[in-house]
Amino acid sequence: MDVAALYTFAWQHAHRVPEPLQRAAATVAADLTWWRHGAGVRRLEANYARVRPELDARALRRLSREGMRRYLRYFREAFTLQGADPDQIAARVRVEGEENVRPVVEAGGSVVMALSHCGNWDLAGAWATPHLAPVLTVAERLEPAALFTEFVAFRRSIGIDVLALGDDGVFRDLVRGAEDGPRLLPLLADRDLTARGVEVDLCGHRARVAAGPAALALATGAPLLPVGIFHERLHGERRRRAGSAWGTVIRFLPAVPVPAVEDRGEQIARLTQAWVSVLGEFLVERTADWHMLQKVFVDDLDPERYARTKARAGEA
Repeated sequence: MDVAALYTFAWQHAHRVPEPLQRAAATVAADLTWWRHGAGVRRLEANYARVRPELDARALRRLSREGMRRYLRYFREAFTLQGADPDQIAARVRVEGEENVRPVVEAGGSVVMALSHCGNWDLAGAWATPHLAPVLTVAERLEPAALFTEFVAFRRSIGIDVLALGDDGVFRDLVRGAEDGPRLLPLLADRDLTARGVEVDLCGHRARVAAGPAALALATGAPLLPVGIFHERLHGERRRRAGSAWGTVIRFLPAVPVPAVEDRGEQIARLTQAWVSVLGEFLVERTADWHMLQKVFVDDLDPERYARTKARAGEA
C-alpha cells in the first residue's frame, strides 16, 4: 500500500465530500477501531486509566470510545482543512486566555508553547498565523520520505512552517526563529522522541516528556506557555459560518515562571515539570481529547530499553 499516495489523495480530495458524510464515515471508522480493541485502543485506555484512576472498566471503555471518535475527527478535519476558507477557520476556533499571549507578540516578541497531542493542533496553527503571529514548529520525520514531503507541504499550505525533528541545526533554527519575532513556537512535547527527554510527574505517575520547550524558552528568553486544545460542538450561526459541526478551543494558559537556579540542566527539569503539572490538570478535565496511543508513562516502558535511553542521556 502506498501510504504517501493515500494521504496525498485525502488531502487533495477529502474536502469535496459533503461534511455530514465525512462525519458519518469518521464515526464509523472510529467505532469499528474501538470495537476491535487492538493495541492502540488498549494503550489509549491504559493511558486514560493513569490520568483518571477513579474510573471503573466500563466507564473507561466509554471514555476510550469517545477518545477514538475525537482522534478520527482530528484526521478528518486535517484532511479537509485545505478546503476551508479563512472565514470558516475563524468561525471554527474559539480562544481562551488570549491575554496571556497577545501582548507579547504585539510587542514584537515570540512565545514558546508546550502542547500535548490534544484536539486539533493543525486547525489551531492555521488560525494562529493570520490572527496572532507566524507559526514555526518541529515535526517527527515520517516514512516514507514522500509522505513527510506531502505532510510538510500540507502544513505550509495552512500557514505552519515545519522543521524536521532530528535534522542538523533544528534547535539553532528554532532559536533564530524566536529571535526574528514575533513568532509562535508550539512544540508537541508530551512524548519524548529523543534520548534527551526529562522524567517528570504526570498525574501522579512518572513519565518521560520532551525537554525542547523548556530548553528553547531558556535559550531565547521567550515565555513558555502551556497550551490546551480541545473540541467543542458548534451550534446556530457559528456552525453555519464554520461549515462544520465541530470547532476547536485553544486555551492559552499563563506562562510558567523560570526557576531561580543556576544549573541549566536543573532549570530545564524544573521548568518542564512546571508545564507538565499544568498539562496534567488539563488532561484530567479533557481526557477524551488526548490522542495518546503510544507509551508515555515510565512503568509502561521496557525497562532495559529505558535504561539504555537514560544512559544515552547521561542520567543515572
